[in-house]
Amino acid sequence: MSMTLVVTRNVSSRVRGFLASSLLELAPGVYSAPHISPAVRERIWLVLTDWFCREENASVVMVWADTTAPCGQSVRTLGSPPVTVVSLDGLLATSRSTAL
Repeated sequence: MSMTLVVTRNVSSRVRGFLASSLLELAPGVYSAPHISPAVRERIWLVLTDWFCREENASVVMVWADTTAPCGQSVRTLGSPPVTVVSLDGLLATSRSTAL
């Protein structure tokens, strides 16, 4: 079990309510659970993935501690977050697209 953090942007009340029923809402759009099992985390992600097709201009990012992943954490995203997470030489970094 590990700390899990979910950050949302422009999601519906349905998604916010679901996350608030499963995790602690620390700030608008920021949800956390200090001890969550991989099975529960996966179930939350499956619900978010299933519901996401009804969202417009929204994004969801989920991160959690993972000793097998670069930098010791795994990252999942839905939608088009303003940054892309990439692995560079075993480190996680963010990449922003710029208009030319």
